[in-house]
Amino acid sequence: MSTLTPAASGPLQAAAQDVPTFSKDVAPILYKNCTGCHRPGEIAPMSLLTYAEARPHAKAIRDEIRDGNMPPWHADAPHGVFLNERRLSDTEKDILLRWASNGAPEGNPKDLPPAPSYENGWAIGKPDIVFEMAEDYKVPAQGTIAYEYFYIPTNFKEPKWIQAVEIRPGNRSVVHHALLFHRAAPDQPRGTPILQLNREQMTLLPSPPGTRPAVRDRNIPGRLLGTYAPGTNPQVFPAGTAVRLEPGGTLEIQMHYTANGEAATDRTKIGLIFAKEPSPQELRVTQFYNALLSLPAGSRDTRIDAEVGFLNDAIVWGVFPHTHVRGKKWEYVLELPDGTKKVVLSVPKYDFNWQTYYMFAEPLKVPKGARLVSSAWYDNSAANPSNPDPKVDVKWGDQTWEEMQYTGLLITPVSPSVPPTVK
Repeated sequence: MSTLTPAASGPLQAAAQDVPTFSKDVAPILYKNCTGCHRPGEIAPMSLLTYAEARPHAKAIRDEIRDGNMPPWHADAPHGVFLNERRLSDTEKDILLRWASNGAPEGNPKDLPPAPSYENGWAIGKPDIVFEMAEDYKVPAQGTIAYEYFYIPTNFKEPKWIQAVEIRPGNRSVVHHALLFHRAAPDQPRGTPILQLNREQMTLLPSPPGTRPAVRDRNIPGRLLGTYAPGTNPQVFPAGTAVRLEPGGTLEIQMHYTANGEAATDRTKIGLIFAKEPSPQELRVTQFYNALLSLPAGSRDTRIDAEVGFLNDAIVWGVFPHTHVRGKKWEYVLELPDGTKKVVLSVPKYDFNWQTYYMFAEPLKVPKGARLVSSAWYDNSAANPSNPDPKVDVKWGDQTWEEMQYTGLLITPVSPSVPPTVK
């Protein structure tokens, strides 16, 4: 029976024989849940792979877990709704809290399990092929940096089916986001049309100016292939699905750099893993948004909606909500043809620093005639510590001090047989 006495602050203290050790109890939890980010070269500020690395941060580990900040997971849903949820069990939390509150002992190094293996830093494992920018891009120490576009020919001689995509910045400290497109002719979804977009909300936006020559041909169609933003996991598509790339295409990388006070360089890489199935189901990466958003100066709780209709039966595998630093929460409601409404994703505390593709453990089966309505709430007041300027009205814009109401979707048609007419 454990003997517990109240600590001066924080969790309960345990008798020495009941204190978890790093080697036996803590390391397995960190390896399973934390070291994907907490390792050299990744987004987290410290590594937790070894006892020597983790021990100095025991108090911070205790506080972040106790306050619910780590692991970073923001969806309000029961355990098991999402495949990629970052959550600790109650038992795992208890082990970490008791360890950190009782001297954070190492224990017997012989109890330490093998450390996880990461393939040269790639979260998706060893890519089948890697592309990278032809040269380093120089990021100035200060100033606004217009979007840059970089182009890499694939030289594919035949269609390729992609099962995983990872955009790996060379310098995460200056990369605000990156979007990866594939341009080829023809390069559009094959089979049944799925989405009916709201053309009023999705007004044609001007292409952000880039300092690189505009070598791309806008007459050649392009498709979104992958996304990188702070805290975003690489795109690993569900088993049996893949994204088709036409032969002879070019990868277009839209890079949004942000100056951080020090001159820097970046050379971003793209890793792709090919599908192993001979005939995977085609998955489409697409989006909808409301470019008409307007946030009055000083407003604390402005709601902006966007919607998309379904022209045919479809499967929705994942949803990616995106705003900038004024965004504070999201909700997605699926409206069925019979009038039934169902909340399929709620993010009550959206965090710009941890943007997530929420992947459903049981994909949504959406019937023809349904609508998916996204609602985002914004705080444009002085009460928002992240607000760049609460005295200005805010419109849609590419820079962090502007705003977006954007949703990424991973979808497939149920009956992929009719030639596409609508993306």
